[in-house]
Amino acid sequence: MAMNTPICDFVQKYSRANPLRLHMPGHKGCSFLGVEHLDITEIEGADSLYEAEGIIAQSEDNAGRIFGCKTFYSTEGSSQCIRAMLYLVQMHSKPKIAAGRNAHKSFLTAAALLDMDVDWLYPRDNAGYLSCALTAEDISAYLEKTGEKPAAIYLTNPDYLGNMVDVAAIAELCHKNGVLLLVDNAHGAYLKFLPQSRHPMDLGADICCDSAHKTLPVLTGGAYLHLSKECDEKFGSQVKNAMAIFGSTSPSYLILQSLDRANVYLDTYEEKLRPFLKQVNTLKEKLQEWGYGLYGNEPLKITLAAKAYGYTGAELGEILIEQGIIPEFYDCDYLVLMLTPETGREGLERLEEVLMHIPPRAAISERSPLIRPAEQAMSIREAMLSCSELVSVSESLGRILAVPTVGCPPAVPIVACGERIDSHAISCFDYYGIKECCVVE
Repeated sequence: MAMNTPICDFVQKYSRANPLRLHMPGHKGCSFLGVEHLDITEIEGADSLYEAEGIIAQSEDNAGRIFGCKTFYSTEGSSQCIRAMLYLVQMHSKPKIAAGRNAHKSFLTAAALLDMDVDWLYPRDNAGYLSCALTAEDISAYLEKTGEKPAAIYLTNPDYLGNMVDVAAIAELCHKNGVLLLVDNAHGAYLKFLPQSRHPMDLGADICCDSAHKTLPVLTGGAYLHLSKECDEKFGSQVKNAMAIFGSTSPSYLILQSLDRANVYLDTYEEKLRPFLKQVNTLKEKLQEWGYGLYGNEPLKITLAAKAYGYTGAELGEILIEQGIIPEFYDCDYLVLMLTPETGREGLERLEEVLMHIPPRAAISERSPLIRPAEQAMSIREAMLSCSELVSVSESLGRILAVPTVGCPPAVPIVACGERIDSHAISCFDYYGIKECCVVE
C-alpha cells in the first residue's frame, strides 16, 4: 500500500480553499517568510496532537509501520520525548533510574521535575564526559551490587561523538532482570534503515526517542517516541498525556507536516542510504590513510580525534568554517561532522578537498580529563529548584551545582545538579573553557 500524507493533504486543501482565518496564528496565512499559508492550528478537521484520532493519528500509524513499533510524534524534539518516557516509568511509583553519565541535560530536567533518584553509570574505559561506552558486563556488575533494582536502565546511544554500544546484549540482560531499557537515540533515527537495522527498537529497547530532525529530512523539532509492543500495552494509553504534560498546547503544524511528508521519503530510504554509506566509508578510509584519527563507530558521523593530527578540534573547526563548511561541534579534542544522503557526493568531495589540504603537525599529547564520580550532596530536584547564584569557577570549590552550565551542542553536563564541585571538576571546567557555574546559594 502506497504511503499517504494525511496531515499535508489536509493543510494543502485548507490553504487552497483560501478561507477567512479567524483563528490563530496571527499572520492569517499572509506571507512573511513564505510558509505562513501552511501554518495552521488545531482547527476543525486538523486533529489535535495530544488527543489524536484523525489525520495525526493516521500519520503516526504510518510512521509506526515504518519503524515497526508504536510511534508518537513530538514537535519539541527528543527533549519532550525523554521527559515523557521518564514520566511513564515513574507513573505508578517513585522508582530509581540508572543512567549513563553522558545523559543530555533534558534527562536532568526531567529527573528534577519528577523527583527521580538517579544512579549514574560509568564505563570501565572512561573516555571523557561526552562518551559512556557501557557494556553488558558493566550493567551486570551494577545490577549485582545495587540494593534496590532500578526501574530502568537509560542509555544515550549513539553518543555525541558517534560511539555505539551493544544495545542487544544490554537489552537481553535488562529483560532477564526485569528492568526496562530506555534509549536516547536522538542521533540515530537513520539506524533503522541500514542494510541491517541497528535501531534500538529492533535490538530490544522498550522505549526509545529519535530526533527525526537530526539525521532525517525533517524540520528542527520533529521527533519520535517509540514503544515496544509490551510497553504499548502497559503505557500506550498514557503516552499522549505524558507528552502533553511537557509540551506546548500549540504544537507546530509545519513540523507535523514535515514528519508526515518524511514518511513517504522513508518508505524507500534504504535505497538512498546504501550508496551514500559506501561513499562515506571511502572518505573515512582516505582520511585515515592521510593520517587523521577517527573516533566512534557510527556510520553517518565523522568524528576526528584532532590532537592525533596536531590540532585541537576548535582549530580544525575554524579552518572548515573559513572554507564555508560548518561542523556540528568541536572542542579541545574532537571535531564532529554529521552526514546524511542530502550531503551528497559533492558535499563529501568538498569536505575531502579541504581536509586533505590541511598539513599534519606533530601530535598533541595533552589528554582530556576523565570524569569521576562526585559527591551527591542534594537530590537533583532540590538542587535545580533551589535559589542559586552564578559564580566564577575559581570560586565554586565545595559548592553544590544547581543548574548545569552547558550549551547545546553538546548539552551534556560535566557536573550534575546536586553534586558538590571538587578540584577535579574545576580542572574539567578549566579544560573545556567554562568560566562560570550556577551554584546553590
